[in-house]
Amino acid sequence: MAPPLSRRSLLHAAALAAAAPAITHAGTGRAVAAASEAPTVWTAQPFALDEVTLGPGLFADKRELMLDHARGYDVNRLLQVFRANAGLSTGGAAAPGGWEGLDGEANGNLRGHYTGHFLTMLSQAYASTGEQVFADRIATMVSALTAVRSSLRADPAMLPVTGRFGTAQENVRGSYQYVDLPAAVLDGASALTLSAWVRPTHADTWARVLDFGNDTTRYLYLAARNSSGVPRFAITTSGAGGEQGLNGTTALPLDRWSHLAVTLSGTTGVLYVNGTAVATNTSMSLNPAALGTLTHHWLGRSHYAGDPVFAGAFDEFNVWSRALTAAEIGALQSNRAADGSAGRGNLVSYDFFETTSGTFADASGRGLTATLRRTWGGPSHPGFLAAYPETQFIQLESMTGSDYTKVWAPYYTAHKILRGLLDAYTATDDARALDLASGMGDWMHSRLSVLPEATLQRMWGIFSSGEFGGIVEAIVDLHAFTGKAEHLALARLFDLDRLIDACAANTDILNGLHANQHIPIFTGLLRLYDATGEQRYLAAARNFWGMVVPARMYGIGGTSTGEFWKAAGVIAGTIGDSTAETCCAYNMLKLSRTLFFHEQDPKYMDYYERALYNQVLGSKQDKADAEKPLVTYFIGLTPGHVRDYTPKQGTTCCEGTGMESATKYQDSVYFKAADGSALYVNLYSPSQLTWSERSMTITQTTDYPSEQGTTLTFGGSGATFALKLRVPSWATAGFRVTVNGGAVSGTPAPGSYFTVSRAWKAGDVVRVGVPFRLRVEKALDDPSLQTLFYGPVNLVARNSATGYLPFGLYANAALSGDLLPTLSPVTGKPLHFTLNGTEFAPFHEGTEDPTHAYFRRSEPRVVFGGIDSGVANPVRSDGTSLLDEIWAGAPFAGKTALVARVQSTVDSWVAAGLLTQANGRTVVDTAQRAAYVS
Repeated sequence: MAPPLSRRSLLHAAALAAAAPAITHAGTGRAVAAASEAPTVWTAQPFALDEVTLGPGLFADKRELMLDHARGYDVNRLLQVFRANAGLSTGGAAAPGGWEGLDGEANGNLRGHYTGHFLTMLSQAYASTGEQVFADRIATMVSALTAVRSSLRADPAMLPVTGRFGTAQENVRGSYQYVDLPAAVLDGASALTLSAWVRPTHADTWARVLDFGNDTTRYLYLAARNSSGVPRFAITTSGAGGEQGLNGTTALPLDRWSHLAVTLSGTTGVLYVNGTAVATNTSMSLNPAALGTLTHHWLGRSHYAGDPVFAGAFDEFNVWSRALTAAEIGALQSNRAADGSAGRGNLVSYDFFETTSGTFADASGRGLTATLRRTWGGPSHPGFLAAYPETQFIQLESMTGSDYTKVWAPYYTAHKILRGLLDAYTATDDARALDLASGMGDWMHSRLSVLPEATLQRMWGIFSSGEFGGIVEAIVDLHAFTGKAEHLALARLFDLDRLIDACAANTDILNGLHANQHIPIFTGLLRLYDATGEQRYLAAARNFWGMVVPARMYGIGGTSTGEFWKAAGVIAGTIGDSTAETCCAYNMLKLSRTLFFHEQDPKYMDYYERALYNQVLGSKQDKADAEKPLVTYFIGLTPGHVRDYTPKQGTTCCEGTGMESATKYQDSVYFKAADGSALYVNLYSPSQLTWSERSMTITQTTDYPSEQGTTLTFGGSGATFALKLRVPSWATAGFRVTVNGGAVSGTPAPGSYFTVSRAWKAGDVVRVGVPFRLRVEKALDDPSLQTLFYGPVNLVARNSATGYLPFGLYANAALSGDLLPTLSPVTGKPLHFTLNGTEFAPFHEGTEDPTHAYFRRSEPRVVFGGIDSGVANPVRSDGTSLLDEIWAGAPFAGKTALVARVQSTVDSWVAAGLLTQANGRTVVDTAQRAAYVS
């Protein structure tokens, strides 16, 4: 292994690499420098999605529901926010809304993230199914994003639309563009007429038609809507408190042309709307001359930073140095100014007849050419690509506290876009996607590499605003493709040393941290370890995983409450309506599989099965919908909780990761040893593996988890390797393997891999039996609060009650210790059972039934084989009951062994004064009289 590089040496290498020539491309479109091989330090490696085909079953059914969304959703809606930011036509597409819209949470400050998720979903769908529709949609999106970046690199250009009299200039909402007029517009005039045709497209208050001024003290403006929703003109030399104004009476209609005019003469001001005087003020002491020389003369932009940019279109704009008459104003309603009695404005006159460039000719004769500009200027680097201005990235660099209404995780959003582009490149070989991704890497490096280390540490430690998701993992992957040293250097600029060093030292500092802000950091650290060999990255990731599993894990595999972590070991004390954020499970799965690539500890795949078969599958509603992915945000674990598959305002992070999860269910079914000497079967799922390096196919046929086992059928030319079959930690008895009908010797240990080594040939059949048992898992901080499992399947009670339901499970427990005989199976509904009139169903079923994931364990009396002894079940001070201690000795070879356990336990409890001798004799007698399922 190469010695780790220091941050300083990486930055130096990046500086040298910046002068290197760009990547060249082969005829296929894939970059010559592309490197998609697994890292050399991985001792186990995944198979590509197109090498594992899902067979009919639970996963294929869930995936098909998501593919309906992938095929049906209009990608132009996702691209709308990008095109708007670049000042391009949006083609009439409506933004998705929710987190992807300007009217959504925190002003849409996260917009663009969902497009990245969608690109990843399409890429995975194409790799998994080969359907051309997915490749076509990827191409559409990559083409659009290429055009967006090209537009952002250039000065703003006119977006011509049909106007009132000819061509008009449109300001798409979200473009942050305005028209900048030269400083001499007003020319010291004391009388004035302002005239403008506007077509507003959004009901923003305080969006300016025009604003001429220096700052928020000296100005005059005309707003399409004030706080009451009507037009307003105002002039002041002393700020908002000194405004002399004119207010309209009705709101301007949206998507229709309206004419606004203002005349000022002496002490009289008049506001006209569509030729009608709607407001007159005869006490106006201010006129334009009183303002003096003004610095800014803007159409569409306000001097108040919090005001929106005007969204809509401008047609003819004129300014006269006199007050037009009412008749002259009226004539402007049906004729261009040049064709009316007033003639063109003598101060400025813009027709907006231009169809290209970003400048507008002045026809007044004064030659005051206007220029289209962005409020934020433009990108700091040609690689910049986003659905909003670069301002969030800039503001983050000086922030000291979180405020997501101003800055909401811009590098998180950059990660989603970068990841989507890399996945699009991997799936389709479209070199444009890699070029966009590489440009983003170059741009981020140009921003971050010049910041002091202290600034970076402060930024990444800020809640929400400083969140960067899995960007480190994506950047290391980008580096593998481009080979640019600055890309690897960039990845290390995201090091959050306080977190890394604590976890590397196995010091738990997670209490109070935002869960999903931090989980993906550790997958990125593993990839940095792969690239640099720095041991603290590996140690931090390994130790972090152990701080979450099981200490902060709910039975379904999820973690977090209200998006945050509490102290280790607190499970019952954190259960609420906002537990188990779905993104957390997604990212814990990524971390678990990546850890497994480094060290093949079965616990990682045990967790993977738990979270995948329960929370991840259960987060997807069992319903098709082209418009929505129908995925949960939180999964509340409170009694009677009903899952919400259309969370918040939509287009959330969890819906994004949910789209990804549902199109890569097969990614961890099989792994291979790096040297090809072994095949790991991690999950029992209907699928077919094509292992081209060994010229073998393995077809897995099963209805797992409705079936308690699987069958593997080999095809191909034959190869010698070790077949490693995962023995789940819950499979405590009866796991068995046959090859071509013959039993394989050995003792499978729960929580391990059972190895069968041989020369495999076409036609070989391996049968794996995985007997399920009903078991409980207890909340770490309250053993009486429990959740029920049947094999890998979490069973939830369907009941509308809002308090924890009490259930006992020992009444008909089997000699094996299996609690299943206490429940009654539901005919025709696999994995459904009833107990005390309540139905239990698999968590993975995506229904809207009220459910209880946890219940209160209640064993008030000692019962064996359905016979009630009438004796109260005593409990020790630590919560352990007499029955708990008896059944802890299971499995029992027979009834005699069970009765002996009962006798010895009773004797112990009697001796401790916890049970009377008489009650003890009754308990033993009941155990002897009862009949048991073996």
